[in-house]
Amino acid sequence: MNHPTPPSGALKDDPRLKAYFDDEAERRQLTQDLFNQAAGGYDSAESLTALGSGAWYRREVLRRCGLREGMTLVDVAAGTGLVTVAGVELVGPSGRVIAVDPSPGMLAELRKKVSVEVIEAFAEAIPLPDARADFVSMGYALRHVDDLGRALAEYHRVLRPGGKVCLMEISRPKSPLLRSLMRFHISVLVPLLARLTGRHADVRRLWAYYGDTIEAAIDPETILRALREASFTQVECTVSLGVFREYTGVKAA
Repeated sequence: MNHPTPPSGALKDDPRLKAYFDDEAERRQLTQDLFNQAAGGYDSAESLTALGSGAWYRREVLRRCGLREGMTLVDVAAGTGLVTVAGVELVGPSGRVIAVDPSPGMLAELRKKVSVEVIEAFAEAIPLPDARADFVSMGYALRHVDDLGRALAEYHRVLRPGGKVCLMEISRPKSPLLRSLMRFHISVLVPLLARLTGRHADVRRLWAYYGDTIEAAIDPETILRALREASFTQVECTVSLGVFREYTGVKAA
């Protein structure tokens, strides 16, 4: 069966996105600006979004997917370090963690909570040598890459043979009611609570964009196919609570 050519990025051509940008150059600049502006209040808003379960869940996903003591982890789109911190705990003092993110504002927040190697870069061009990592992670940021194929090719390149990639994502619930509830929670309730609790930076527009990109994200089958096309083997997708997805793949030994 012939499949349609997937979009270069991880978003569909959705009319909702026209309110934010007109082309890829504008989209990249927009996401950088949104994350830089919201960096100071990002963790509070994320905690409200995940109802306080985020830290436990991220650590459990990494552990279940095979991250362990002594490994070298490259955390791409590390942001304020929410996945990075969990990775540091799991690899221990004998391991190594490298955080990669294009937003200086987000990386400044990361440095406040954990001491790791930091690289300001995009997923599509990671300035690391080949076969440097045992594990590559990306937490809830696949929707923001410019070129899905290039990003996955970079993950494959920096992994050692036998290394693993783990992409955590939020997907659209199948139920229209649940989709509406999730959209209200992310786009309306979380920014409101962030303001009311006094822990607010400029998260309102970022979280509205966050909700719209979940709606506009490419389907799971396209992501799985892209992983295989990037030469990953043992490609799988695990779903938790009908919303949280973990895409994994292994670089052949």
